[in-house]
Amino acid sequence: MEKTITYKTVQKVIGLEKIPSTQILARSLSTQETDGTLVLACQQTEAIDREGNPFFAGEGGVYFTLILNPQFEITGEKLLHAMANAISDVITSVLNLNTKISKEGDVFVYDSANHTWKKCAGILTELSGENTWLVGAGIYLNNSLPPSLKSTTISLKTLLGSDTSKELFLEEVLSNFWKEYAFL
Repeated sequence: MEKTITYKTVQKVIGLEKIPSTQILARSLSTQETDGTLVLACQQTEAIDREGNPFFAGEGGVYFTLILNPQFEITGEKLLHAMANAISDVITSVLNLNTKISKEGDVFVYDSANHTWKKCAGILTELSGENTWLVGAGIYLNNSLPPSLKSTTISLKTLLGSDTSKELFLEEVLSNFWKEYAFL
């Protein structure tokens, strides 16, 4: 039997300049908002990573949480890796940088100046309610990172030498994600 594949798109965007966390806001909106709602922020003041530790989310990055109500069985791990693959693919194909994805779903980019891999994006998935998934991502795109992070983390701007359009980058990431999501 042939499976029909339908690509989804973002249905609604809730964009804010500065909020505590896109994940916290998406969680509170998850019962009211439709499948495909994107919560987007320029800056987060209380972002956390998968382990519950603070996640630096300063000006210049791309931070969002996507609210999903899948019509099929899905796991947070599959969603996490679909988003990590989408981000990695854009960094590789559009920005022409070498990437790899950790088993936890973080995206790393090769810093050739220091001959090391550094984290440039983190993904967080969470089941909110019976069948609502939240897929959050933080990508260091045009950030100036604090010194405490520079040994393990890098902004893509550092590698590229200039800013990248956050809007175009996000559009490509989401386009790639919907393709990954359709085949889960």
